[in-house]
Amino acid sequence: MSTELVTAPSGTTLNEANAVLSKSKKGKLPIIDSNGHLISLLSRSDLMKNLHYPLASKLPQSKQLICAAAIGTRPEDKVRLQKLIDAGLDIVVLDSSQGNSIYQTEMIKYIKDTHPELDVIGGNVVTRAQAASLIAAGVDGLRIGMGSGSACITQEVMAVGRPQAAAVFNVSTFASRFGVPCIADGGIQNVGHIVKGLALGASTVMMGGLLAGTTESPGNYYVSHEGQLVKAYRGMGSIDAMEEKKTGASPGKMAKKSNAGTARYFSEGDRLLVAQGVSGSVLDRGSVTKFVPYLLAGLQHSLQDIGVRSLAEMRQGVLDGKVRFELRTVSAQAEGNVHGLHSFDKKLYS
Repeated sequence: MSTELVTAPSGTTLNEANAVLSKSKKGKLPIIDSNGHLISLLSRSDLMKNLHYPLASKLPQSKQLICAAAIGTRPEDKVRLQKLIDAGLDIVVLDSSQGNSIYQTEMIKYIKDTHPELDVIGGNVVTRAQAASLIAAGVDGLRIGMGSGSACITQEVMAVGRPQAAAVFNVSTFASRFGVPCIADGGIQNVGHIVKGLALGASTVMMGGLLAGTTESPGNYYVSHEGQLVKAYRGMGSIDAMEEKKTGASPGKMAKKSNAGTARYFSEGDRLLVAQGVSGSVLDRGSVTKFVPYLLAGLQHSLQDIGVRSLAEMRQGVLDGKVRFELRTVSAQAEGNVHGLHSFDKKLYS
């Protein structure tokens, strides 16, 4: 038991607490009020995380990691939302394959009326008209993409969607007039796709399929017929996802209704489910602790080769015509890839 307890009073700033913790060489720093009651606890591990991960997405006042969660647009999702807020939610993502619906606009207005401090990300949208409806409702951010995901077949089956580059450029250009940031959601397979999405105006990119093969992602590993280590992966519009029994649901015919998959595609009441996604597998990519730094380093090298100092400069260069997109023929694409070798080993990072 420690007899030389080092504490700090209530009102101590994070920088002051870090200085006390560093000087005392203790592992923990209790923060107490005027009555000697413990109100918070600062850990040395927190100090080390702040030192080693300065770019982590954290709240400025508490240095806690930002927490986001996705919900649907049905009335029962309001109950789920309240429980998430009680648990400390910072950002809510409204998950829907087609965001320009009365359900989503009403949900955005409800959240902004009841929880104005909560950031709301709406979508998905691919046109300016769709974006305008959600911006008018009060959305704080937009997800752009329809049918471009790695496990999505919406464009093929439903004949609905838009090429991702055109969607990102048009919607993000429009949304920027209102100060609404955008996420390029779908079709990200490598560093080059990340660069293109950011150059076209997106503030960030969604990387579900790209990160699906990492150690930390959900899914079971198995060895494919080719002898490669892969992880199971499925789209939310796949039959497997839409037929999955909802957690806590009672047995019976309705057990598989109204889960996340069916709600996302407005299919809760359908007697026959129509797939808008597939189930499959992705190659093992190892841990995100190595894979994400590789993506970041690749992005930095790309900007260096383009000749810009920042993402803002690159986006402005696209608008000014200094950074240009050019159409590549089939021959040019083949020329820009590995060619002329008898065999090769494509190792992306070490």
